[in-house]
Amino acid sequence: MPQDSSHALPTAGPHRVVVIVDENSNPFELGCATEIFGLRRPELGRDLYDFRLCSPEPTTRMRDGFFTLTGVAGLQAADSADTLIVPNRPNVGVPRRPAVLDALRRAHARGARLVGFCSGAFTLAEAGVLDGRRATAHWQWADSFRARFPAVRLEEDVLFVDDGDILTAAGSAAALDLGLHIVRRDYGAEIANSVSRRLVFAAHRDGGQRQFIERPLPDIPDESLAPVLAWAQERLDAPLAVADLAARASVSPATLHRRFRAQLGTTPLAWLTRQRLALACRLIERGESRFEVVARRSGLGTAANLRALMRRETGLAPSAYRRRFGGAG
Repeated sequence: MPQDSSHALPTAGPHRVVVIVDENSNPFELGCATEIFGLRRPELGRDLYDFRLCSPEPTTRMRDGFFTLTGVAGLQAADSADTLIVPNRPNVGVPRRPAVLDALRRAHARGARLVGFCSGAFTLAEAGVLDGRRATAHWQWADSFRARFPAVRLEEDVLFVDDGDILTAAGSAAALDLGLHIVRRDYGAEIANSVSRRLVFAAHRDGGQRQFIERPLPDIPDESLAPVLAWAQERLDAPLAVADLAARASVSPATLHRRFRAQLGTTPLAWLTRQRLALACRLIERGESRFEVVARRSGLGTAANLRALMRRETGLAPSAYRRRFGGAG
């Protein structure tokens, strides 16, 4: 999804990520936020974020009473957040506490970045900050969300939506996709890849992919796309086309297209373009300043094509991307 380059990290002091945990919150999304934003990063030689949890109550009962959470900061910690991750819950019909909604409104008014995982979009909408904005939520709640919040531009068939200072993820696993997207937006592709390797998670599932794909795991091992994907990633600088991928997989282009849709929720050409763009970003981050070289080595062809794709997908021209991320890695 396109990024909004006006919401870059501040240059002074650590970027503070705060998660509000409320009654009946889901532990999985809390774990995703902790893994991505809260862990120390000795492999990088620095920590990426200042991370903390907060709650409106001293003791918070988590989803279905699995456990209770104690010992975290009070809700006032949300007032110091640069990025505020809002609470979610399985029962989307239960309204949020007024104190939580007020904290979100204050954060939004002072320019903090707001993030909703899964049913967290309901929390953002209840606070009124999503009116007229793009957002997503889990597909099973799409009708309910649209009925309750008609002023929100719901995109129900995507993994996540980046609308600049408000970002939403569709479901539990999509929280990891959105979290890695935020790291990529803040620190560049190289750092995001390092975080994803530690998570043992796919480095980049684009937000525009479908939430529900026909066959997440192939029924027949021979239909796995893994071999052809690995082959293509080693040859991104070559003039690969969809027909070349199909020939490598020993199937017709139409069959390859169906398998990409079924297994990855995208098309072969879109996947190939995004892999090339990710490689171009890494080359820039590693210090390559000649954009025609970046374009050639990543298979994007020309510097003009590189500029157009980077502007479309990252919101930044190659020169601006180099200024922002060139020292990463």
